Order: sequence, then C-alpha cells, then structure tokens
Amino acid sequence: MDVSTSSEVSPEVTEAGAEQSATSGPVPTGHDVPRTVSVLVFLRDRGIFMLWGLLILVFAVWCSPYFFTVDNAILIANAGALTALFAAGVGIGVMTGVLDLSLPGTAALSSCVCGWLLTHGHATWLSLLAGLGVGVAVGLVNGFISLRGFNPIIVTIGTLSVLTGLASLVAGGYTFPGLTQLEFMGTHRYLKIGATGDTFPGIPAPVFIVAAVFVVGTVFLTRTRDGLRLMAVGANAEAVRRAGIPANRYKVLGFVISGVLAAVGGLVNTANTTEANPAASPAIIFTALTAVALAGVALTGGRGSLPRVLVGALILATIANGLIIRGVQPYWATVVTGLLLLGSLLFEKMLQTAVSERLMSANLSVHAKQG
Repeated sequence: MDVSTSSEVSPEVTEAGAEQSATSGPVPTGHDVPRTVSVLVFLRDRGIFMLWGLLILVFAVWCSPYFFTVDNAILIANAGALTALFAAGVGIGVMTGVLDLSLPGTAALSSCVCGWLLTHGHATWLSLLAGLGVGVAVGLVNGFISLRGFNPIIVTIGTLSVLTGLASLVAGGYTFPGLTQLEFMGTHRYLKIGATGDTFPGIPAPVFIVAAVFVVGTVFLTRTRDGLRLMAVGANAEAVRRAGIPANRYKVLGFVISGVLAAVGGLVNTANTTEANPAASPAIIFTALTAVALAGVALTGGRGSLPRVLVGALILATIANGLIIRGVQPYWATVVTGLLLLGSLLFEKMLQTAVSERLMSANLSVHAKQG
C-alpha cells in the first residue's frame, strides 16, 4: 500500500474507532491505573533515596556533632567504595539473570597475581592489567560452563573454591606486603586544599574509581544497544533469542563484567591495605548482596538501577559509621545488615504482590465499564 492509499484510509479508520468508542464505552488509558500503583512503583524506584536521607537525618541528631561533617562524609564515601564495587558486580550479574558468587575468589586471585608481579619487579601498569585480566578470564570460564546447562550458582560456588586455592598457590600460603606502588589508587587523597589539607582534606582515590565505574556502567546499561540487550536477556532470555539476538553472548558478557568489577574491587582493597591477601572473605558477597537487595534489583533479572545500588552501599556504610560513632559494638552492624537484607526481600515481595493485585483490579474495572 502506497502513502496516498494509506492517507485515504486513515480518516475512515479514525471515524470507525470514534464510533466504536462511543457505543462500547471508555477505552483503557494510563488514567485507569490506580494511584496506589503509581505510589508503590515510586516507593520501589525512589524509596531507597528517601531511606538514605532519613538515616542521615537520624544519625545527624543521634551522633551530633560528629556525624554531620565533611570529614565524616568523606569517611563514609571511602568506606562504602569497596562494597559499591562488589555490589556493582553482583548487581549487573543479577540484572543479566545470573548470580555470581565467585566474586571474593576473583578478587583474591586478582590481588595475588598483581602482588606477585609487583614484588618481582614488574611495571605497575602491567601488574594492574594482569589483575584485570584475571577478572575477564574468570568471567569467561563461568559463562561458558553455565551455558552448558549447569546452574550458575553451583558453578560459581565451585569456581570460588578453585580461585581461593589458586590465590593461595600464587602467594605460597602467605601475603604480599608493602605494595606501596598502588598508593595512587588506595590511600592517596586528591583535590586537597591547603598546604597540609587543613582547609579540605581531599577525596580518597577509591571514591573517584567508584564514581567512574558507576557513571560508565549506568551509561552502558541505559544508553547503549548492548547494555539494553543485556538487561533484556536478564528479563527473558528466550524472547530475546527468538528475536534473533545472541542471548548466550550477553550472558557471558554479564559474567565478564562481574568478574572485572570483582578484580577492580580486589585491586582497590590491595591498594588500601598495601597488601595482597589470598583469603577470600565471604562477607564481601554478603554485604554486596544486601546493597543490591536494598536497591530493589529484581533477583529474577531484567530490572535494576546502578545508582540505586550505589545508594544501597552508602546506606550500609552510613549505618556502620553512625554505630561506631555512638560506640555501639561492631557486631550490631552485622545484625542490622542481615535484617536489612531480609527486610528488603520481604518488601520487594509485598510490593510486587500489591502492584499485581491492584493492576488486576484496575483491568477488571475497565472491562466492566466497557461491558
């Protein structure tokens, strides 16, 4: 059909549609969606920012005058940086539809490989590149094994064990201390004001690394074709495959990104402590998962937001910081973190159920109007 024919038919279709609307009742529109659904969706998408603001307000009063200061804000940002990096790795993996539990092992092996190269006189840039290469290699291995039909969670648990052993093998059962070559990305502070930083103490290097990771990651996931496809694979891999998109390639890409971010986290931790340690702490994945759950990232895949993941990590750092200022025992921070994880999962479940019920009710009411 050519353009002229199409333009001749359009008025008839419009008139027919108008006549049908007049005789059969109202046509469903966005206005038929209950206001409560919009409120629930708003809470899901923006509630974490409100929670963080409320926590800052509470601690500003409870821990006055030590909490609400520039120096303490910098401490919180620096403390949350490591959690944020691992949370980004977990979050992107979950958005792709997989949960990578091997991140602590990847971080440990990456750290030890970099430490071994540095202590044997190799260039800093080469050592860092090798550490990042470990993350890429682990991601590829996890991805290709999972594509053989194995459960990704079981695969990554097995990989975690292998990586922990390899890290100890590289380190010879010990650590690599005195890695001052990485100070520029660890303990060093930038943008100091004043001769000794007395006017402004400067911003720690990990904060800049986290900012770069989250800006690039957010742009990639929301503004690029590959990023959008990555999210689509997490939502419904079979539908993406039927659309002619290589879904398996994007699943592997999700594993690779998670592995690289875990390697970055391991290298930043090494830079902070000036030591490469082969021990893979399970607490890393626990806090990262909590930050991801707080951010409302759907554990079934396909939905999430990196900025919210960052705020989730900052919430955990804010709670730990406030409790320390008040002299509360550190183990209470672990208790609160666990409760937040359980609470966020419960809230997500209740929210999804409430939204589904209200949308179903709205759909039934619209059909009743049309009848």
